[in-house]
Parts: sequence; C-alpha cells; structure tokens
Amino acid sequence: MEQKKILITGGSGFLGINLIRHLLQKGYKIRSLDKEPFSYPEINQIENVQGDIRDEKIVEKSMEGINAVVHCAAALPLYLKEDIYSTDVEGTKNILSAAKKEGVDRVIHISSTAVYGIPDHHPIYETDSLSGVGHYGKAKIMAEEICLDFRQKGMCVPILRPKTFVGPERLGVFAILYEWAKDGKNFPILGNGKNHYQLLDVRDLCVVIELCATKEKTLVNDTFNIGAKEFSTIKEDFQAVLDEARHGKRIVSLPAWPAIAILKALEGLGLSPLYKWVYETVSRDSFVSIKKAEKVLGFQPKYSNKEALIANYHWYLDNISSFQGQTGISHRVPWKQGILKLCKVFF
Repeated sequence: MEQKKILITGGSGFLGINLIRHLLQKGYKIRSLDKEPFSYPEINQIENVQGDIRDEKIVEKSMEGINAVVHCAAALPLYLKEDIYSTDVEGTKNILSAAKKEGVDRVIHISSTAVYGIPDHHPIYETDSLSGVGHYGKAKIMAEEICLDFRQKGMCVPILRPKTFVGPERLGVFAILYEWAKDGKNFPILGNGKNHYQLLDVRDLCVVIELCATKEKTLVNDTFNIGAKEFSTIKEDFQAVLDEARHGKRIVSLPAWPAIAILKALEGLGLSPLYKWVYETVSRDSFVSIKKAEKVLGFQPKYSNKEALIANYHWYLDNISSFQGQTGISHRVPWKQGILKLCKVFF
C-alpha cells in the first residue's frame, strides 16, 4: 500500500515536531509547513517548506500531492492581536481552501479548549456553548466556524479540542515551574489548589490525531474533546514535579482574587507573561469529558497529568543547555518571567 503523505502546518512547533516524530515511526511521508526554520535532526527525513500560512500561494504549493493535513499552526495568546486573527482565522481559511481545491482527503484542525472560555460547570462537553477568552480564544472559535463551513461543502474536517498538553520540546509557561523546581524553590499557585485541572500528554494527542487520519471519515468528521483520563488536583499534580526534584519543596497556596488582581495589573504593564485565560482558570476546576473520543475514535489515553509533567520535567533537565538564556512567546522557548523572576527569592 502506498504511504500516505501528510502535511503538518506548524511543523517546527512543539506539537508539530512531536507529531512528525510519531508519524515517521509509523511510516508516513511528511511535509512540514512553518514560517520558522525547521531546526530538528529529522530535517533529512521530511519535506520542509518554510512559509507562512497567510501566504495563499505557498499554502497551495505545499498542498500538492497531499493525502491529509494536520493543521497545528497558530499564533498563540502572547502574539499581537492582528497576528492572532490573521494567522488563526485567515490562515485556517487558506489551508481549507487549498485542501479543497487539491482534493485532499481530510483536514484535521487542532483547536483548543480555550473556546469554552471560563465555564460555570464541569465536565465540559462538545455541545456546551463557546465563549472564548481573549483574542486567542475568540480567534479559535472563528477558525472552527470556518471548519464547519467547509464541512458543509462536503469536506472531512475533524476538529480536536485538546486540553493544555505537555511533553518533549514544551517550555512556555511550564518552564517557570520546572526552573523553580530545579532550583529548589517552593512554587506558588493561586487558590487552595484543590481544583481539578486536566492536562494532556502530547504522546496521547499524537495518537488521537493519527486515529482521525485513518478511521472512516463518517466517524471522524466531528468535534472531539481530548484530555488526560487520570488527573487529580492541581496542587497534587504540580507537587509531583517538586517531589521529583527532591529538594523537599512544597506548593504554596496564594489567595486567588488578590493575586489575580495583581497579575492582571502586571499583564497590563507588560511585567508578567501570564495572560487572563491562565490566571483566571488556574484556580478553578478545568476538565472536559473525553467520552465521545473514547467511544467514537477508540481513544485510550495512556498518561496521567503527573506522568506527563514528570516526563516533561526530565526532558527540560536533559536539554536545558540548548535553550538556556532564550525567551520568547512560543511554547518552544521559556517565557520571559518578568517580575515573577524577582518573586522567586521569596519562595
């Protein structure tokens, strides 16, 4: 049987490279499309197109000979407003338009549970109302609406809404936790930490993406929540990282509302990397139902929150020399801690 050729948008990103590695092991041919350089050892095993999904000509060229697309590329919450909407909305439209024109079998769209905003009940189901927080959440809703429009035109467009996922190459906000754990510091969280906050191991996400690429279109042409099956409170799960660091440090609870007010002010002044959806949800329950993905796709998540975080922490320790001193706004580099770096001395 001829190998399937899969286009991965955002192939240079955290999810992109993990998915590329997963699919290469399964024998797929891969083409990556990303505006950032592809700087991984797998460069000679794939076709690499460096370009922006907002460029219609590059998108159309990258679509030639492709069987399926996994659309991972996105401008994340710390990006400029105009970049978020032009990339996450117009870029998504470009991908789907080019795929339809080329007759691509299916386009798997990686959305986010940020589309649910800050819910008032749990678990969250795929049928619950959408109310994105911030430009990123709103743009993701708009991108999903475009996907639904192309479904109506006869395309197979599975939509995945993953919880925050971690694994190799993941830094971003989690680098703050890992750095403080490594340096033998207690780690502060907002609220009492008794809220249940579901995460997701990127390895489980890669498996479910492959399921959407291979199962019958009539099954996968739908919208699915994806998250860990096993998770506990945020205090217990983050404590597992501190325990793994073996400095005897603890998670420290901070009063939620005063801390949120301070973080909101610091965000406005550009002194903190934490944005509204992070600081207003981290002290609340946040978990989705994955029953639909389990039943329809046969999704069987292998990794718990603790296992995902500990594996990511060890990757951080093993690779720290490669990103030390770097900061940015993507998941591939540590976020600049701003004033939070100064707070570290008190913990």
